[in-house]
Amino acid sequence: MHFFAVTDAPATDGWEEWLAHADLLSAAGDPRSAAIRLEHASETAGADHAGVAAAYGEVERRLGLDGLRTDGSWRFTWRRGFVDEAWFALTGRTPSGRRELLERLLADHPHAAAVDLTDAERWEGALIDALLSHPVTHRLRTLDLRLTDYHHSAEHAARSLAGHPRPRLEHLRFGYGFEYLYEDGETSTGGRIDPMDHHHSALVRTAPWEALPALRSLELDGAFLFDAIDHDGLTRLRVNGPATSDGAVFDLGRTPGVASLVVEIGCDVYGASCPVEQLDELTPAGYPGLTHLDLGGSEFDATSFEVFSALAESPVLPGLDSLVLPDLRIGRSDGEGDPAAELVWRAPRFAHLALWVNGAVEVEGVDGQELARLIPGLRPRRANGAPEG
Repeated sequence: MHFFAVTDAPATDGWEEWLAHADLLSAAGDPRSAAIRLEHASETAGADHAGVAAAYGEVERRLGLDGLRTDGSWRFTWRRGFVDEAWFALTGRTPSGRRELLERLLADHPHAAAVDLTDAERWEGALIDALLSHPVTHRLRTLDLRLTDYHHSAEHAARSLAGHPRPRLEHLRFGYGFEYLYEDGETSTGGRIDPMDHHHSALVRTAPWEALPALRSLELDGAFLFDAIDHDGLTRLRVNGPATSDGAVFDLGRTPGVASLVVEIGCDVYGASCPVEQLDELTPAGYPGLTHLDLGGSEFDATSFEVFSALAESPVLPGLDSLVLPDLRIGRSDGEGDPAAELVWRAPRFAHLALWVNGAVEVEGVDGQELARLIPGLRPRRANGAPEG
């Protein structure tokens, strides 16, 4: 395997500049030159997807990245000689050839940090770093990291991101899967990870935000991932669980550009749901540009009426164009015992927005026609493809 230094790419998408760039690569013996020319021919003279795919297969072989494809944990696409989109999810339980692959990659490729390959639970982080530390990911636009050994790999991935600026990365999904919040995770070797070990000490110690100036959409899955999110350019943020080390659900750091906030938080492993008081963290100072709030996947330790009432008093409500609720139920046990009066008193505060409701809409003593009159923007049972602001 020969490692080719990646030269500066054109600043525009014009093919004239990219074909000149391909000439430079060709002079350096870089196999990406042929792939770029085939890509140009495919776009301008008719599709030859098989030829382009074969050319990039040769690029991967010559750059020593074909082993990542064979391992199966990484999936990625190419565009103009650079990895364009990449998805990671660890496959299998530490396949026998993975250590040999990593030994070769760590010997031949740049990487963010040394890895103890005697510990199989650190192999995931090394696999992630093997691609993200390579210069061909400089122009990455989309990155999706679904972690298994996250007690090690979350920090390793963040360090790889922070150490190699990506001026075009627009969408990042990062985190780990779970059924109940705070439940133990299972490692690739059958061990256990206790997420609570990272309460107040974050899984990730290296903040990657400055290296991602073009980031606009961020999705985080899991608890206590970062100390804080600090990014001016984010416009869409989705969190599944309390993503920062202090356990906050809405007060996540400094994200002044967020227009769409999606919060998913269910019952935790102890049987507790999100305190409704967490809604107090939603302030215009924290979210000055917020126009869409999606709580449709959230479970609070309060009745539907109490959540509705809290949002009616929320200072961010006047700035919203759309809001998604899990459900809307008001019965005689709520408030002063007069569901219609409770609704009439609060409904005007929601009149300016589209109010999507994922579950049941039931206000005792109030029919659908009256509901539609009181809240003109009410959309019971959100339809597929509903706008997110």
